[in-house]
Amino acid sequence: MLVLACGLEHRKRLQSLEGGERMSMTAVKAVTPHSPAHRAGVRVGETLTHINGHPVVDVLDYKFYGYDPRLELTLKSPDGAVRTLRVRKSEGEDLGLEFETYLMDRARSCANHCIFCFVDQMPPGMRPSLYFKDDDARLSFLLGNYLTLTNLSPREVQRIIDLRISPINISVHTTDRKLRTEMLKNPRAGEGIDIMERLAEARITMNCQIVSCPGVNDGPALDKTLNDLAAMFPAVNSVSVVPVGVTRYREGLYPLQTYTKDTAAVLIDQVEAFAAKHLEEQGTRLVWCSDEFYLLAGRELPPEDYFEDFTQLDNGVGMLTLLSKEFGRALDLMERSELEGTTPFSIATGVSAAPFLAKLVDQVREKCGTIEGKVYPIVNRFFGETITVAGLVTGGDLIDQLRGKELGQRLLIPANMLRSGENVFLDDVTTDDVERELGASVVPVPQDGYELLDAICGIEPTLTQQKLAWENEEFYRYNP
Repeated sequence: MLVLACGLEHRKRLQSLEGGERMSMTAVKAVTPHSPAHRAGVRVGETLTHINGHPVVDVLDYKFYGYDPRLELTLKSPDGAVRTLRVRKSEGEDLGLEFETYLMDRARSCANHCIFCFVDQMPPGMRPSLYFKDDDARLSFLLGNYLTLTNLSPREVQRIIDLRISPINISVHTTDRKLRTEMLKNPRAGEGIDIMERLAEARITMNCQIVSCPGVNDGPALDKTLNDLAAMFPAVNSVSVVPVGVTRYREGLYPLQTYTKDTAAVLIDQVEAFAAKHLEEQGTRLVWCSDEFYLLAGRELPPEDYFEDFTQLDNGVGMLTLLSKEFGRALDLMERSELEGTTPFSIATGVSAAPFLAKLVDQVREKCGTIEGKVYPIVNRFFGETITVAGLVTGGDLIDQLRGKELGQRLLIPANMLRSGENVFLDDVTTDDVERELGASVVPVPQDGYELLDAICGIEPTLTQQKLAWENEEFYRYNP
């Protein structure tokens, strides 16, 4: 998941012009027809400098100050002329302006050299966007990306507090300041804990992530981290613990180990004991292990209510449990006749999730008895066999391992194998390439139990699903 979170590639911000004048990325690229800005007369090429007297530096200022129903926009034309326009709209309605980038600025890159960084473990020759490491508070608030706090200036910390930017997602890893400095290879890493304490005092909600590395930040170090984060509750709203991902491209990097069945079980016991105590004292578990730990340990996934509000779903916490429950509810609602006549299909996924998905297919078979479907675990030869999650399976591995196999007419794959909004795998192989080589139609399926059952049955996506897919594609058009 970490590599996918770093997959955005942003255009460079225009540099300062001679004489100290700067071309702003708040220049208007397009105005949505019939939008409030269009009705007010905003023109393409003008630069939005202020909203209600507040300077507009980036997308956070634009969204925060543009929320109110009555606005005064200050605009500067390319020839330097300044004018103001008054706008009336619904509260929270977007003005309808498009800019050069989504952030109205360049994305801030990571200043760390983390010992576990997945991007540093990428093979050479891949598309440039996969080597970009973002560490941007704006992306945390707007898109859910995680940040380490190491490149925030005091002014930016104050802006988070002043604008009440909340929640933000923070990669903590450890609260031991010395150990955090060693793990992130950044002399400012320890200051991040001080920033968290300041944000907690300001009641900024934080969702936290710990990438757990065997023998580094687990064991007693993890106990300290969980206790320190619990001391910041309720500002610290949730914590996920995920296992480090180790690829075969680690020459010259820190010698990391991977979790085994036994060490994963020890960590689960440690986290669950802390969570049970916190639940008794504060009414919430606060911390959860990702599903991958349970799969590594060979343990049953916790029940649905264990995950409370599924706050850490995007980190793989409770994802399979929720998928299973949604799938079961969808299956209960579906008539046997709707399942009969389903065209033969296959499902390709990562090694860790394959047995889980096979059980879901068996549930469908038990209800109707006529479906022809197989689940194929794909060994990750591209990154190395220690990588078992579906989101890092490449198109090349699909082709190599499924050629000649009985696939049926449709090959279902998790949608997170592809670049969001596109049909491209991490190795730049496309779904068209896979279809041509394997002779089956590739069907990307979102992480949703209802949609998985629909895909198994060959039911087309609803208009709502198509609309969401289109909106996602539009986002990446302006943020390639």
